[in-house]
Amino acid sequence: MDTLLDRFLRYVRVDTQSNEVSNTHPSNSGEMVLARMLEKELQELGLSKVTLSDKCYLMAEIPANTDKSLPTVGFIAHLDTSPDVSGKNVKPQMFANYDGNDLILNSAEKIIMTVQDCPELEDYKGQTIITSDGTTLLGSDNKAGAAIIMTTIARIVNDSDFEHGKIVVGFTPDEEIGQGADYFDVAQFGADFAYTIDGGALGELEYETFNAALASINIQGINVHPGSAYLRMQNAIFIAMELNAMLPGNERPEYTRGYEGFYHLNRFDGSVESTNMIYLIRDHDRSKFEEKKAYLKVCVDFLNNKYSQTTINLKITDQYYNMREKIQPVYHIVAVAEQAMLDNGISPIIKPIRGGTDGARLSFMGLPCPNIFTGGHNFHSRFEFISLESMEKAVKVIIRIIELQTIGL
Repeated sequence: MDTLLDRFLRYVRVDTQSNEVSNTHPSNSGEMVLARMLEKELQELGLSKVTLSDKCYLMAEIPANTDKSLPTVGFIAHLDTSPDVSGKNVKPQMFANYDGNDLILNSAEKIIMTVQDCPELEDYKGQTIITSDGTTLLGSDNKAGAAIIMTTIARIVNDSDFEHGKIVVGFTPDEEIGQGADYFDVAQFGADFAYTIDGGALGELEYETFNAALASINIQGINVHPGSAYLRMQNAIFIAMELNAMLPGNERPEYTRGYEGFYHLNRFDGSVESTNMIYLIRDHDRSKFEEKKAYLKVCVDFLNNKYSQTTINLKITDQYYNMREKIQPVYHIVAVAEQAMLDNGISPIIKPIRGGTDGARLSFMGLPCPNIFTGGHNFHSRFEFISLESMEKAVKVIIRIIELQTIGL
């Protein structure tokens, strides 16, 4: 029988890096490759209603084996990895019985993960640490979630004495580029509530996300030969720099934490003639979120009045909203997960997500969806790592959540 480790190592080797400029769904064909792998495994485990859509949404069901009237609980992971760092040719490696020292990920490339830069490593002495070889990300975000869910399913279906209500599982594409819920059929999924298994360190339990928007900006300059540019050239790069300087310097990701929002200049591609910028706008507070969007528009209007009304084109697209609004009325689903952690000797860490998950949009689509840890650290980085023991504890937490539903916490 496949172990949790077997599954995880198999999944991370599939390149599922999502592509934010793709016009297809899924944005990377590798996501469908992984989905078909999981589809086959679900069928081999004997699950019912295993369906894989042409948009790469995989769903399956474990029927209830009790006459008790129980809610249907779902568990969800996403198939893709971040476009920020390559996910091609991932070479996972294990450091068993980790000794607490720096990790040499790649001696040839002299890539070292230091305890000074990653002090959280010290929490995992004696455990099995999994990393990439430092030339790619690892992909535990969110292949760890997929491996945890699949391992949980295998244990449940192979334990005839385990009483449970109906359980559904789902796997989504393109979460990392904000499209994970685009074609998710909540009615077909059929859960009363669900949990995304997409969190970080051991014990993380999250039901608050940012309110999020993406701002696309095109700046049209006037390119003139520099020898005759006097009072004629309008350098789109400098206008972009001027716009960026108008935004609060202390409201950047590197200077914010907790509930503090930010403007994040995520992409910049420019020439004198034309420059493009992508900003991510984030805030947990809805009113502050709206103020941030409005202020960016004020800055753009000011520069258009200064240069020309056709100089800057701004498009702001809301991506998702803080799911606390939808989960607070059904907070018992968070309380159940909290108790499941406590019952497994884990101290719950309930904190806001400084990011988003599929659960944010799904919560607003009628499927309340808190987020549970996988055990990973340094997501979207070549220094990503995960503890095998933390992944195993996530499996136990999911099983306990189902047990608590059965006994009626």
